[in-house]
Amino acid sequence: MTTTDEDIYLDVETDWGRRLTVVGFFAATTGLVQLVGPEITPEAVRRALPDAGTLYTYNGHCFDLICLRTQLGLDLRACFPSVDLRWVCQRRGLRGGQKAIEKRLGYRRLLPDLDGRDALLLWARYQRGDRAALATLLQYNSEDLHGMMVIRRHLAGAEW
Repeated sequence: MTTTDEDIYLDVETDWGRRLTVVGFFAATTGLVQLVGPEITPEAVRRALPDAGTLYTYNGHCFDLICLRTQLGLDLRACFPSVDLRWVCQRRGLRGGQKAIEKRLGYRRLLPDLDGRDALLLWARYQRGDRAALATLLQYNSEDLHGMMVIRRHLAGAEW
C-alpha cells in the first residue's frame, strides 16, 4: 500500500442479481487492478487500494459504492474523499450516461458498442465456461475506468 494522496478511479461490474463480479480500479501507484468473482473480498479490496487518495466514480454514489458497502461491508466513502463524476458533469451541463459524455469529449473506446447490459451477459457467458467473455468484460471495465479519467481531465478546475 502507498501513502501518497492520488486519484483513484473505481468501477464495478455485477451479475443480474447485482452481486459483484469485477471490482476494477486504477491509481498511478497501483496501475490497473481488477478483482474477479471469488477474489472480491473485503480484505483483497482493502489490500489492493492505496492508503490515501480521492475516489472517482461515475454514478458510484448510487451504485458502485453501494454494492461494495452492502456486499462487502466496505464504506469507501468513509475511507476516501469521493467524487461522483455524474453529478459534476450535470452541474457543468454534460448530461447523459458516461459513454455519451465520453463520446462528446472525443474519447473512442475499443469496444464502443458494449454497455452495462452487455457486461451482465459477458459474465453469464464466462460462468458457462467462455474465458474469452471474461477477457472482454475486463477490457470493458478498463475502458470505463479510462473514460472516467478522460472526463475528470475535462472537468479539471470545476468546483466539486
